Amino acid sequence: MELENKVALVTGAGTTGGIGFHIAQALIAEGAEVLITGRDRQRGERAARTLGGRTRFIRADLNNPHEVNALAGSADHVDILVNNAAAFTADPTIEQDAITFDELISVNVRAPYFLTAAIAPKMLVRGRGSIINVSSMVAQLGTPGTSIYAATKAALESLTRTWAAEFAEGGIRVNTITPGAVRTEKVISMIGDATEDLGKSTLMGRIGEPREIAQVVLFLASDRASYITGTNITVNGGRTTI
Repeated sequence: MELENKVALVTGAGTTGGIGFHIAQALIAEGAEVLITGRDRQRGERAARTLGGRTRFIRADLNNPHEVNALAGSADHVDILVNNAAAFTADPTIEQDAITFDELISVNVRAPYFLTAAIAPKMLVRGRGSIINVSSMVAQLGTPGTSIYAATKAALESLTRTWAAEFAEGGIRVNTITPGAVRTEKVISMIGDATEDLGKSTLMGRIGEPREIAQVVLFLASDRASYITGTNITVNGGRTTI
């Protein structure tokens, strides 16, 4: 149980079947107490019951800065922060509206920025901590329709490097994990039959499974990754090497 007596906060984990849910599940299996967040209280509480263990759901809309502040206050002690929550749009640049643009900036950049800013000082006092940002392979590829989403994920990857430099002396490691296409309920509902075709575009010839993403997050959260900071681990079946 390599995460025994550790507390993890995983944003965007309030829905069963998503990457965040599987990350929480992997952390719990190694003994961590896990706080999960989401906008829908009913679904979030159902996810917490399904996860079992020492799991607590905190409702938070990360598009609302006041709720981000409240979330940071509710999570008093955090050893592992996983910035996983994200808003997404597939609008072409010339059709992008300002309201959706602002929402993606708010959820994907501003929320993890200020959540990290609020939680990191407590980690610094204890002299340890692991922060893991969840990006996307579209931040590294030119993919039509993902302009603002890709830009927000590229910003998160840049923040990883800056935070790693800022927090290293205080014992905090900061890393990014960049998944490719993953077989989640959300992905299947969005692209349906094209899911398997997307998997064929990778070197490994298949789409990723949520548990495969979760295992990499678990590694970065653990002492096995004690000499890793400021890096980006791509978990996309080799898609970005093509």
